[in-house]
Amino acid sequence: MKRSPKDSAESARKITRRGLILGGGMVGFMGLLGARMRYMQVDQADEFRLLAEENRVNIRLIPPARGEIFDRNGRTIARNEQTYRIVMVREDTDDVDETIRELSRIVKLDPDELEKAMAEMKRSAPFLPITLADRVSWEDISRVALNAPALPGVTPEVGLSRLYPLGPDFAHVVGYVGPVSDYDLSKMEDPDQVLRIPRFQIGKVGLEAKMEDQLRGKAGARRVEVNAAGRVMRELSRREGTEGTNLQLTIDHMLQNYVQARMAEESAAAVVMDTRNGDILAIGSTPSFDPNLFVRGISVADYRDLTENKYRPLANKTVQGTYPPGSTFKMVVALAGLEAGVVTADKTYYCPGHLTVSGRRFHCWKGGGHGHVNIEKSLQQSCDVFYYELAMEVGIEKITEMAQRLGLGIRHDLPMSAVAQGLTPTKAWKQEVRGESWLIGDTVNSAIGQGFVLSSPLQLAVMTARLASGRAVVPRLVKSIDTVEQEIAEAASLGINENHLRLVRHGMYQVSNSQRGTAYSNRIEPKELRMAGKTGTSQVRNITAAERARGVTRNDQLPWERRDHALFVNFAPYDNPRIAVSVVVEHGMGGSTAAAPIARDITLQALFGDDPPLDAYPRKDHGRIATQQEKLREMRPPEDSRGRSRA
Repeated sequence: MKRSPKDSAESARKITRRGLILGGGMVGFMGLLGARMRYMQVDQADEFRLLAEENRVNIRLIPPARGEIFDRNGRTIARNEQTYRIVMVREDTDDVDETIRELSRIVKLDPDELEKAMAEMKRSAPFLPITLADRVSWEDISRVALNAPALPGVTPEVGLSRLYPLGPDFAHVVGYVGPVSDYDLSKMEDPDQVLRIPRFQIGKVGLEAKMEDQLRGKAGARRVEVNAAGRVMRELSRREGTEGTNLQLTIDHMLQNYVQARMAEESAAAVVMDTRNGDILAIGSTPSFDPNLFVRGISVADYRDLTENKYRPLANKTVQGTYPPGSTFKMVVALAGLEAGVVTADKTYYCPGHLTVSGRRFHCWKGGGHGHVNIEKSLQQSCDVFYYELAMEVGIEKITEMAQRLGLGIRHDLPMSAVAQGLTPTKAWKQEVRGESWLIGDTVNSAIGQGFVLSSPLQLAVMTARLASGRAVVPRLVKSIDTVEQEIAEAASLGINENHLRLVRHGMYQVSNSQRGTAYSNRIEPKELRMAGKTGTSQVRNITAAERARGVTRNDQLPWERRDHALFVNFAPYDNPRIAVSVVVEHGMGGSTAAAPIARDITLQALFGDDPPLDAYPRKDHGRIATQQEKLREMRPPEDSRGRSRA
């Protein structure tokens, strides 16, 4: 069929259109190809040059700087120090053993540290840097840098490590950091990747552990060019991390040092609280230890010395230790009786030196007895029989209710390790825990802080602060976070009749300021600073009837671990309470002889802010106190301006 001229022209136009579309597509494709080639040859030239030279780009984490810790006045308690170390990346060397042999010819490597490093290398990812030597000198770093071509995968680095400039003074409060362990990682659901860097330091105990998330910060990252020999050629980019949060504590480092030094020869604990807002001004446990030893890796010998010491230096006795409160518990029983209407200021009980209950004789510490005793006299002279009688009338339930209102038997929320709850028993508790019924003898024992009752020095300080203020003061350890002051909620009223509180406070005043008071020899002389206190002595052994018949063995004739604990609590000044103090001396034998002198000295130091004048003490003590002050001044930390401007 012959095509018409019109059809031929239409067909020619279609062919031309297809040609244009096809040609346009080819031109576009060539343009894209050209652009891609330019991008690869010009824009990515450096990247391909790395590949051509067998180099590669690695991403490496930058550990964040850990937050620092300061005392209430800005003195540094925990900070970071710059250290030099030598690290190796396993995937950057063909022969790990040969590289380490070559390195050992250049710098001295500790065999134990090297063994730990090899173990870490086997269980870590091949791209993670492993520390072969830590805290090396600048000369060692220089030698490694000069010999870098012969040490593939080995890199000298500058890092940060924790330092505790005040050493043992804050060991039990702040704790210490150490390398992340498999056990640490096992406790976390989704561990931060920075924690997988071998020997990265995290808090192990104390405040360092409890506030780990705030102190750690966030890791940064850097892209580095690494050649075929494993040597870092240059840094391509860097993203800085976020430093950890700085913390300021309520503790005064000078008072803390005094507390530690004053108790240095004892196995003891002391807590100093501000009665107005709950700030912990000092919280000391002795003996202590140097936390820097754990940061650097404590030796077997040093660790054995700590664990085998019968005074238990690793234990924080202020919050972990729980002790029978002894006669310091008598204020609790007195207030329970007053609030229940069982006793009044004038009511007396007769003390012949003992009381027989259900066929068992309960003794007063004074064998001849105290005669007729009211509340004030019972506190002043610490009569036991008064409280035996009162407790049986009040009952254990009301006694425990009052104890908890005053802060005993409660786990206070502080960022410290293993804060104990203590024990204020009830009938239901004994049945549930021991499967036994409550006996009247249990109530009698509890009346003088023995039997099942257990309290920590922290709880005793809280109890004393609440007695002094009449308010439910809550202990506080962290003053500010990154300079932001932490809010202090106003303490609620205890809901205890103020007249009852005054009566008990005056009884405590008599303890320290009446000539017949059990702590009169450890009084404070200036009237405007006088303290109100209470001695306590708690038994750690049973005294059998046979022993009483032949004569009770004196404490100083017993082995140390079988002697009574010594306790003392107080607040001052009596007319305007600012300071509450508790002291426990393990196996110190007597509250009036072992704990009261320490508490009095700590109280005066806290009130004056420095060494008190000698006329604050009884005249008979002036010579001894002068010698003591001179000795303790030698134990003070040197002045350190670093950190004062940071907090």
